[in-house]
Amino acid sequence: MSVNVLIFEQNPQTRAFLARVVNESFSDAMTLTEVGDLPSAREAIQSSVLVDEASANPRLPFDILLIDLDLPDLAGLDLLVEFPTARGVKIVTSLYADDEHLFPALKLGADGYLLKEERFEAVVENLQKIVRGKPPLSPALARRVLAHFQEVGLKGGGLSPVEIDVLTHLSKGFSAKEVAGLTKLRLLAVNETIHAACKKLGESARANAGQR
Repeated sequence: MSVNVLIFEQNPQTRAFLARVVNESFSDAMTLTEVGDLPSAREAIQSSVLVDEASANPRLPFDILLIDLDLPDLAGLDLLVEFPTARGVKIVTSLYADDEHLFPALKLGADGYLLKEERFEAVVENLQKIVRGKPPLSPALARRVLAHFQEVGLKGGGLSPVEIDVLTHLSKGFSAKEVAGLTKLRLLAVNETIHAACKKLGESARANAGQR
């Protein structure tokens, strides 16, 4: 089965680096689309459709999207806004690890993030983890998620007691495995809880944006 990947990265050298990362990360056959500007990325996603047997050159939906976050005004986030229901694992790539860059992406539905300046092997490992469903939450981001729901109350749907418990432990620096032991949940259940909270975060952010 072929993996269809989009890499949107403005810097040519970094784009080549990410292409190497993607090729190293998966043993399946691969279709790789590389673009260097926002209009080209927008066009590639828009024209990505389900297989049409009548078409001579069908465009498959992307399984993985790598989105450059290091454009002026975080312009790469526009893709998450414009294509919130696009199929595929949506991953932002950045030079910066601070939550001021990453929290907006998480609110808009990013499934994870890659730091471009990490070692090649580390980026490969992190990409594989994200695609397998590793939660995209650092302690700082977990604190931001909790603070968001404290600020908006129930307007975005609210967090369940289990979600609050899990995020609170994450915010204190515990790993997902450690949280599983502390909460008596299975590790899979912890990861599912984190993803459910992140999904609620996106829904809450969109609901509150619509009310302004």
